[in-house]
This record gives sequence, C-alpha cells and structure tokens, in this order.
Amino acid sequence: MGDDLLDDFIRADRERGLGIYGVHLHREGQEPVERRVRSDDRVNLYSVAKTFTSVALGLAEAEGRLTVEDRLLDHFPELRPLAAPGVEDVTLRHLLTMTSGTSHEWFADQRVDAADLLHEIVAAPLAAAPGTRFAYTDSGPYAIGRVIARTTGADLRAYLLPRLFAPLDLHNPAWHTCPLGYPFAASDLFLRTHELARFARLLLQDGVWQDRRLLPAAYLRRMTADPADTSAITEGERFTYGYGLGVWLDRSGMYRMDGRYGQYAVICPDARAAVTVTAHSECEVDLLEAIHTLVVDRLG
Repeated sequence: MGDDLLDDFIRADRERGLGIYGVHLHREGQEPVERRVRSDDRVNLYSVAKTFTSVALGLAEAEGRLTVEDRLLDHFPELRPLAAPGVEDVTLRHLLTMTSGTSHEWFADQRVDAADLLHEIVAAPLAAAPGTRFAYTDSGPYAIGRVIARTTGADLRAYLLPRLFAPLDLHNPAWHTCPLGYPFAASDLFLRTHELARFARLLLQDGVWQDRRLLPAAYLRRMTADPADTSAITEGERFTYGYGLGVWLDRSGMYRMDGRYGQYAVICPDARAAVTVTAHSECEVDLLEAIHTLVVDRLG
C-alpha cells in the first residue's frame, strides 16, 4: 500500500511538475518506503529549521535553563537601553509563535549588515502589542537561538549535536550562521530526506528514539496546544489552522514542519505515520495539497 501511494505521488510530480527531490513514508509497525527523483543530497530545509530550534528550546527548558514564558530582555538585560517601547513584554513564546508584534522583517537569505542582528531586532518598533498579531519572520527564531547560546554556553547547533543530531545519526549537519557565528535558527539547516524523516519519526513517537527519550513529551504536546491565530492567511487553507511552537497545525490533529520550496514533514498522530518531502518547488501549495490528497488522506 505504501509503495502504491508513493508511486502515485511520484507520477503526479512528473505530470504536474511539482519539483520533488524525494519522499519518505514512515508508518508505525511497517518498513519505511522512500522514492527518489534525484540523488539524496543534503538540501537547505529553510523554515523546517524552526522546528529544530523549537525543540532545542524545549530541551533547555527541561534542563532548567529557561522557560518558554521568559521575557527576551531578561536574558539580555544589557540590551534594555536599545529596546523599542513594549519589547520588554516580548516572551520566548511570542518569538517562536510569530506573535512578538515586531515590525522587524528579516529572512535568512537576506544579507545581514547590522553589527549584531539581535540588537537590530530589539530596537525595531513594535507594530502590535505582543501576543495580538501573527506575522511570519525569521527574526524571532533567530533571537531564540541567541537565548539558547546565552543560557547554555553553546550555540544552537553545538547544543543539539549531543542531544538530538548524534542520537538520530545526523552526522555533522551544516547550519549557516550570521556574521557573528550564530546559526540562523530559522533557516539554512541542511539535511537529506531520510535524515529529516528520522526527526519527523521522533516527533511522531513523542520524543522517544530506540527506547531512549530524547525530547520532553510535555513540551511536544505544548507545541500544538495553544497556536497563534492564522485564519487571515490567504496563501492556502492549510495555513489557516494555526501556528504553534515552530510548527503549522492542520486538521485532525496533524501538524507539519514547513520550509520554502517544498520542504515538508507532515506528522499524522491518528494514522501513526509521518510523510517527509524535500523538493525545489515553484508551486509549494500545490505540492502540499498533493502530499495530503495522494498520501496522507489515503493512509486509512
């Protein structure tokens, strides 16, 4: 059944030009199935990296280093004189759920000219009160990465190496950095399709890998429990169900990691399955719909 699903999906790629590189289907209790359109090279996962940053935050919280409800400036008191009015109320949850209210719009493919990007972020005026408006930007997750570095003494990639990457056998992943050497956190993490699929499977298994708990179950539940309202988004219906702690919500308890040009990992708790796709797609919404109609909706 899994073979047939992926064959139909690959056929749709040929007919519609969806831009797929590879697709991996994990179903609990069955052998994984994968189809390739091109070699399984490591590719930029773009905003899928936000989910990795989110679980790093959850790990740091479980270790007692911070809490999701901490205010950003409590970790950077030296930046208070630079901060725009209202930034003192911005929490790590606001940063991760894209509800900080910041007017700062930055994405990791844009050049960083500021001497310190974090200084520029906190100095940007608020366009809305924290917690009242969803506005997608890489600025918040980047700031989360800086908090993790401040509280743990290790940059985001170094922090995750022994806790996540090594246990999943994600050997020496590249993660592009800002001029100061901090990983972008929101983007520019490079993995293969089957490597991302391991992380998706870890989330499906509530943070347990080979009988070892890697991620705190309580945090994974919170990732989807209190999402930001995204109902005003017009790019497609699947973006309107809410945005949690680094993940997009969907119907029937599903959620996904989502990156530019069609990097997707859809977690399906009810079906006990995860579908992972890497691509370079110029029709991302069509690709996401194909994942659902040709694979997810047919899992039974």
